[in-house]
Amino acid sequence: MNKKIIENFHKGHCLDAYKVFGAHLVTENNEKGVRFTVYAPHAVKISVVGDFNNWYEGNHQMPKTEFDGIYSLFVPGLKQYDTYKFRIEDRYGNTFDKADPYAYFNELRPQTASLVYDLSSIKWSDKTWMKSRTKNFDKPVNIYEVFAGGWRRHEDDDRPYSFEELKGTLIPYVIENGFTHIEFMPLTEYPYDGSWGYQVSGYFACTSRFGNPTELASFINECHKNNIGVIMDMVPVHFVKDNHGLRLFDGEPLYEYDYEHDANSQWGTLNFDLWKEEVRSFLMSSAAFWCDVYHIDGIRIDAVSNLIYWHGNRDRGTNEGSLNFIKRMNYNLNEKFPTVMLIAEDSSDYPKVTDSTLNDGLGFDYKWDLGWMNDTLKYYKTDPIYRFWDHNKITFSMAYFYSERFLMPFSHDEVVHGKKTIVDQMWGNYDQKFAQVRNLYVYMFAHPGKKLNFMGNELAMFREFDEDRELDWMLLEYGRHNAFARFFRDLGQIYISHPALYKYDYEHKGFRWIDADNADQSIYSFYREDENEYIICVMNLTGNTYEEFLIGVPQRGSYKELINSEWSIYDGCDFCNYKPVRSKKQKKPVHGYENAINIRIAPFGAMLLSCKKTKPRKKTTTRKKATTKKAATKKVAKTTKKGEKNV
Repeated sequence: MNKKIIENFHKGHCLDAYKVFGAHLVTENNEKGVRFTVYAPHAVKISVVGDFNNWYEGNHQMPKTEFDGIYSLFVPGLKQYDTYKFRIEDRYGNTFDKADPYAYFNELRPQTASLVYDLSSIKWSDKTWMKSRTKNFDKPVNIYEVFAGGWRRHEDDDRPYSFEELKGTLIPYVIENGFTHIEFMPLTEYPYDGSWGYQVSGYFACTSRFGNPTELASFINECHKNNIGVIMDMVPVHFVKDNHGLRLFDGEPLYEYDYEHDANSQWGTLNFDLWKEEVRSFLMSSAAFWCDVYHIDGIRIDAVSNLIYWHGNRDRGTNEGSLNFIKRMNYNLNEKFPTVMLIAEDSSDYPKVTDSTLNDGLGFDYKWDLGWMNDTLKYYKTDPIYRFWDHNKITFSMAYFYSERFLMPFSHDEVVHGKKTIVDQMWGNYDQKFAQVRNLYVYMFAHPGKKLNFMGNELAMFREFDEDRELDWMLLEYGRHNAFARFFRDLGQIYISHPALYKYDYEHKGFRWIDADNADQSIYSFYREDENEYIICVMNLTGNTYEEFLIGVPQRGSYKELINSEWSIYDGCDFCNYKPVRSKKQKKPVHGYENAINIRIAPFGAMLLSCKKTKPRKKTTTRKKATTKKAATKKVAKTTKKGEKNV
């Protein structure tokens, strides 16, 4: 047993507790078997039980080790997939069975036993990806958020696609649509389907619903070979109350708070007591485990505001124990896995979420911009007649954008619980909804910040997310939905192929308003840029048509539409600028620029126009002229000197 790991575990600084605790296939005294180790300081007696001993604890009681609260036992002859649990007797004489908190795999629900699993069977061939991986601050990040149980299901038995089946379907789909990353809603084990994985029972076990650990790793490996990153949701705030799980694990509150009013969460679960060092080590080790063993490229921490404040309630003040945990975890993860993205789903305005822990920040790399999401959707829900009064809902995001590294999300949270889907939240009739949702996505992909969309957004689904059903793929048989899917695909490909749209996301030079104040017409314009290109975004948020509309531009030149939400191929009205538009110098500045373009703008239309930057001409002189000039200079100098002598 590794003494250093145990010491760090008790100090709350451990990232590799999974290497000691749990069930490990080993050879001891020339016998193959499994070494079981568990932390249960309040227990009186612990035994390992399972199918191998007919669930009878008599011969497999775990001796207490020299280390505080830790029990360990080697059982010879056990093999992969053998079931087991820990039978624990507490100080009151109660006996109960618990699943292994550090198990690598579990039985398929509703069964709850842990399974022995050999992770050494995982093989990788993603060295090139891992070596070149970064946190992507100056690279495109276009995330496809996926609930693995509801992307595709088999028609015959309604079974969700397995990890193996997703390799040949999800990965090509993601590539085709211009996504750079897949973000899975929690893949850790959970008992209740309706929780979508956010009520976790096994923090080191991939859920058995979609395959085994080797198959999950194979899926991730295939993603990496196709230049697709994988992000996983992690839930360090709370856990399930189910009796086989962490609740009262050794008869006492071990993982949860001691007092019920602190322990019970708003979700009917139990809050982790993040003041306890062993709990901190448990969760930090879980995060590190997924980065180490599964080569996960990013971790999105769920419900960060509930970590910052007691029960997420700002009036109750900050939870210093949780804050210290976040900072410590992020610092350690950044040290050990410097290219893994750490993402905060945080609805609070707590400062420095994406600042370094060395600068008293929380140490995340990105933060979901839920303020932008809420303001934007509220605006697009509003009748255009009244949008004049809400004009700043579109402009406000850039007033605070550079305070954090923001990620722009239209996640699963926005298409459930009666909120309607993204397209259905748009104001107006069927035609107007489609026109405006296309407008919305042009705006989203032109706005600074990384992107995230939940599965189904790209199909313009009108049905809210349901974990028991696959996406409405039959919508692609309908012209309007098929055209929207093409629009979404083209927009994603444009985003990842134009560095002006992502390279300087978090630098002021990457974005500038052209006209942020045209509330009377509800027309917005701004540009993005890099060293080679200007991309102008123009958005019309009313049903008015403009045959000629002047937009000031930062450079003289020809501006060509990269995309227009009203192109006919997207089932738009086809009132567009199919030919490049040449800028003209104006007698008076337009939007502060001496050059402007005169464009057509469709009702609810949005467009991206590209202009390659012109490089300044270099002044060159011929060698002959330079020689002549030099000779002339010498002659003048000689004459002057001679003249001085004459004087």
